[in-house]
Amino acid sequence: MTGREFKDLTFQQFANIATAFASPKRLELIDILSQGERDVDTLSTETNMNFANTSRHLQILKNSKIVMNRKEGVRVVYSLANEEVVKCWRGLQTLAEKSASEIRETARLFFEERSALVPISSKELWDKLNKDEIILIDVRPKEEYLSGHLPEAISIPLKELKEKSIELPSGKEIVAYCRGPYCVLAAEAAKFLTKKGFNVVILKEDVNSWRAEGLPVQT
Repeated sequence: MTGREFKDLTFQQFANIATAFASPKRLELIDILSQGERDVDTLSTETNMNFANTSRHLQILKNSKIVMNRKEGVRVVYSLANEEVVKCWRGLQTLAEKSASEIRETARLFFEERSALVPISSKELWDKLNKDEIILIDVRPKEEYLSGHLPEAISIPLKELKEKSIELPSGKEIVAYCRGPYCVLAAEAAKFLTKKGFNVVILKEDVNSWRAEGLPVQT
């Protein structure tokens, strides 16, 4: 093999991985799977795709060794292949934020509309948790909460928030979190609870960011 052939082959393999990432729906699948394994039906619902399209995108990711699957009875359950996929996804978000001002402006407008423009940082949240100053709620689906959640977090999926909000104390600050800076669940929760008179902020980081900072995650 010549040096030229080696470089062509190597960079083609890099390009194959990049191509697998080059789809909004596949990125959304990666984002969801970064929170824990899910079956195809659940992924279809979460991404608003039909079963066939979801399976097709998952197969492309599997062929590139980005995801893997296993059988659980008649269900096919998918998960990310390794932690490097999470790191790559986070790195892509960081690059996009620095390179595309449209992303920053869109995010700013979205959170501003929901009275949640100023988020709390992981360090601030950790300090408040240690001082028992806040109520922390995880508004992701229950499966993701069970796969791993922040210490002391209470699971209240967004679809259950209206019913369970009456159980929240009115005297404490509430911090809501979901899958990270581009997940809308925490922002929607903050909007709803703010209208109910609660003092709410959001954590824009997710469980993976929390873990990457060396902070504990519970299961």
